[in-house]
Amino acid sequence: MSGHSKWATIRRKKEKLDAARGKVFSSLIKEITIAARTGGGDPNGNPRLRTAIDSAKAANMPASNIDRAIKKGTGELPGVSYEEVVYEAYGPGGTALLIETYTDNRNRTTGELRHMISKHGGNMAEAGSVGWMFSRQALITILDEGVDEDELMMAALEAGADDVKHEDGEFEINAAPEKLDEIRQTIENAGFKIEQAEVAKVSQTEVMVEGTQARQLLRIMEALEDHDDVQKVWSNFDIPESILEEE
Repeated sequence: MSGHSKWATIRRKKEKLDAARGKVFSSLIKEITIAARTGGGDPNGNPRLRTAIDSAKAANMPASNIDRAIKKGTGELPGVSYEEVVYEAYGPGGTALLIETYTDNRNRTTGELRHMISKHGGNMAEAGSVGWMFSRQALITILDEGVDEDELMMAALEAGADDVKHEDGEFEINAAPEKLDEIRQTIENAGFKIEQAEVAKVSQTEVMVEGTQARQLLRIMEALEDHDDVQKVWSNFDIPESILEEE
């Protein structure tokens, strides 16, 4: 399985633990605020905001928190001004890292990310160095328990999906990024429960890392995901299942 899929599986398990200490809520609030700021506070006319709200509801965020985040984005309430910054880096074994952040202090975030990446055997890269390796893709994940594969595939493909894969206990639906909202609604209306829906950054080439380099890479991914300013981390690694099972 590719790096983005492997790490997404680890991340979803980790998010359940993160929820207990509020990191998931913090990330979702930032996304809602920025989505409202850039596209307006009406989710019916702002697909990015609608996706963020759906994710917040799935995480059981109170409606009052969602409403406040929207109003901070539109300026109806005072709030912190976040900047979207994407960092590029090389991990152990020549792997590529694309790090999406929301920060209120670019200099602080840059310094902290540089330190944690170099600490585990990687290094920051110039803008454009690794970004070209990744393409935007709608990615919808559904756990396979009790799911009729033929019905799911039919619903997804009729809604405009490019592909449906079944692997490691879940279905992965891939599509053009602009199709995310339409496919998600179609899938939900057909009675399927979506585990995660997002526009992912997917690399078409993979780099196999093993042994010490693989463990260093996972330490980098964990450290980045734990950072308050980091929203998502994408990579092109492939790691043996035996090492992933150690996590």
